[in-house]
Amino acid sequence: MKNREFTDTERPYNAYLTVYLALCLAVIMSLCLTLIEGVRRNGARLEVEIVTDIGLQSIMAEYHRELMKQYNLFAIDASYGTALCSKANTDTHLQTYLKKNLDYQDVFLSDFLYRDFLGLELEGAEVQKISILTDRGGAVFRRCAADAIKADVGLDLLEELQSWMQTIEVNGLEEGTEETQKQEYDEQIEEYENTDIVNPTGVLENKKKLGILRLVIDDESSLSQNQISLQNLISSRMQQGQVNRGNMEYDTLTETEQIVEKFVFQEYLLKYMGRYGQTREEGTLQYQIEYLIAGKDSDMDNLRSVANRLCVLREAANAVYLLSNETKRGEIRIVAQLVCSLALVPELIPILEGTILLAWAYAESIYDVKSLLAGGKIPLIKDDNSWHYSLSSALEGSIQDRDQNGSGLTYQDYMRIFMMFTDTDTITARAMDMVEADIRRTAGNNAFRLDGCYEALEACVTIKSSYGFQYEITRQKSYY
Repeated sequence: MKNREFTDTERPYNAYLTVYLALCLAVIMSLCLTLIEGVRRNGARLEVEIVTDIGLQSIMAEYHRELMKQYNLFAIDASYGTALCSKANTDTHLQTYLKKNLDYQDVFLSDFLYRDFLGLELEGAEVQKISILTDRGGAVFRRCAADAIKADVGLDLLEELQSWMQTIEVNGLEEGTEETQKQEYDEQIEEYENTDIVNPTGVLENKKKLGILRLVIDDESSLSQNQISLQNLISSRMQQGQVNRGNMEYDTLTETEQIVEKFVFQEYLLKYMGRYGQTREEGTLQYQIEYLIAGKDSDMDNLRSVANRLCVLREAANAVYLLSNETKRGEIRIVAQLVCSLALVPELIPILEGTILLAWAYAESIYDVKSLLAGGKIPLIKDDNSWHYSLSSALEGSIQDRDQNGSGLTYQDYMRIFMMFTDTDTITARAMDMVEADIRRTAGNNAFRLDGCYEALEACVTIKSSYGFQYEITRQKSYY
C-alpha cells in the first residue's frame, strides 16, 4: 500500500493549528495560575481576619462569671483563677485559640481528603492595649456600671434629686452647726452666776448620751456585726500606687455628662448593693451603701455614722421649720419666760429660747431617723401636717410611735443625697472595694483583683503562609 502524499495546500494549515493551540494553552495556564495565586492570597487574608475575630471573641467569652452573676459586669480576669494577674496570660490564651483555628488536624480524614491550600501558621500574637476596670481612678468601672443600667433609669429622678440638694445647700442643712450652738447655749446657762435655773432640755441631753443607734433602733442585737479588712482591697492599693494600669485612650466627659453618669452609677449601686433594711446576704458587709458613704470597716460603724449624719441633717431642717413657725416659737418663748422668771434671770430668756428650740428640733430628728430606718417617709422640710412632737413630749424625751405611711423622702432617697454629696472618686473606690471583697468570698476567687479585669483590649496578630507571604492585623474588642 502506498503512502498518501499531502498536497502543498494541506501541510501549512495543520502546522499553524498546532502552534496556535500551544500558545493559547500557555496563556490560559498562566491566567489560571495567576487566578489561583490571587485566590490563595485573598482567601488567606479572609481567613486571617476571621480567625483573628474568632480568637478575640473567644477571649471575650472568658468573662468572669461571678462578676457578671453578682454585679452584671463583663470583664476578663487576666489571672484566670491564679494568683498572678498578667497580660501575658491573655496573650497565651489568644495564641492558643488562634493556633487551634488555623489547625486542620481536627477535620475528618484531613490527611487523605484535604490539602492545606493556604498554608497559614501563627507567627505572633500580642495584646498591645488594654482597658482595666480600675483605670483613671475607677472611671472605667463607673462607666461600665452606668452602661449596665442606664436603659432602666429615667432622668426625672435626677431633676428631683438636684432639687433636694439645692434645698439642703441653700438652708445649710449639712453644716452641722446646731449641736455646737446648743452646747454654747447650755454652757452659758450653766456658767451664769447666782442662779438656780434648771435647763429644761436636760432629760433630752441625757438621752443623747445613749448613742444614736440605741435611740433609733428598737433591737440593736438584730444589727449586722460584719467587719471587713480594708488593707488589701483596691482603694488601699490605689493609694499606695500598687495597681495595674491600662493604656487605652478615653473620651473626656463634659460636666453635664459627668453629673448624669454619677447619678446613673448611684442607681446601679442602689440596685446591686445592700443597705440597712435591704441587706445583701452574700455581701461581705450587709450595709454596703452605708460603707460607700462612711468608709468604716464594720457595718455597725457605717450605720452609726450614716444615722448621725442623717440626724444632723434632720435637726437642721427641723430647726428651719421651727424658726419659720410663729406658733411654735410662741410656745418656746412661754416656757423660756416661765423658767427664767422663776429663777429671776429674765436676761437669759433669749439663750433659753435658743436651747429649747434646738432641743425640740433634735427630738423631732430622732423621730425622723427612726421612721426612715423603719421604712417610713420624711419630707426634707416639714410643715404643720408632718410635724409630730409636741414641745412637752420633746422635753420629756418620750418616744412616739412611727408613722410609716407619711409622705416625703425614703431612707433610700436620703442615701441618694449623701452619695451625691460624696466625692465621686471616693464613692467609686469604695464600691470597687465591695465588689472585690464579695467576689473573693466565692470558690476559686480568693485572689481576685479588679485591677486585673479587662473590659476592652486591642491585639496585633501576625500570620505567615508557607507560600511566601504574611499578614499583620490589628483588632479591638470591647464589652461596652
